[in-house]
Amino acid sequence: MAKDYSTPILSGDGGSDYARYMRTDTLLSLQRRPEEMVHRDELLFQTVHQSTELWLKHACFEVAEATRQIRAGVPETAEILLARAALGVELVTGQLEMIRYLGPWDFQLIRTVLGHGSGFESPGWRDVQRRSQELGPAFEALLGERQVDLADLYRGSPGHPLYRLAEAMIEWDERIALWRVRHYKVATRIIGHEVVGTKGTPVDVLTKLISHKFFPELWRVRTELTRTGPMADPAPAAAC
Repeated sequence: MAKDYSTPILSGDGGSDYARYMRTDTLLSLQRRPEEMVHRDELLFQTVHQSTELWLKHACFEVAEATRQIRAGVPETAEILLARAALGVELVTGQLEMIRYLGPWDFQLIRTVLGHGSGFESPGWRDVQRRSQELGPAFEALLGERQVDLADLYRGSPGHPLYRLAEAMIEWDERIALWRVRHYKVATRIIGHEVVGTKGTPVDVLTKLISHKFFPELWRVRTELTRTGPMADPAPAAAC
């Protein structure tokens, strides 16, 4: 007897196994319906932000596991997981391009239904901060356990597992910084400078976050290498 592939076999809501596994009925009901919208671009606004939360959930899932792998002494696996996480943030950054098509006055209409909601309350970005703050100490502890000096590590082979892990961490940190830059530019393009956001926070506060670094020691070592490298300026002669 031929197998009937048209009949769903998974439990849950939906007319197909795809709908039941992906929960598309629920997922696609999470946006405001046309009759609820004050402007049609609410769908654009919600799509970008809701998908951002999903990608950040996945990215932080990878960073959390990368931290566990570092603590277990497996930097090679952690490097791969961080690469996936960084790509997630890159995709989130790319999505901001859609917001460029949201007109300044159109957004003013959408703001009327946002209440005091703000990106500062994003669970995804809060988790990015928490997971990154756990990742840094785990890496430093691994360096200490293996008695590896960071500057010496960078003077050595780029193929060293700890070197590759450090660069994966830099990539994660940099991707977040690039998102912040793009987010700031998009925000000011839409609502301008010297104005207050929906949470009562001046939009220009975002500029202070652009220079934030989760792993400052990985950025400082580059300065150290430049100052001590073969092209470094010689030390001034001692006074007689």
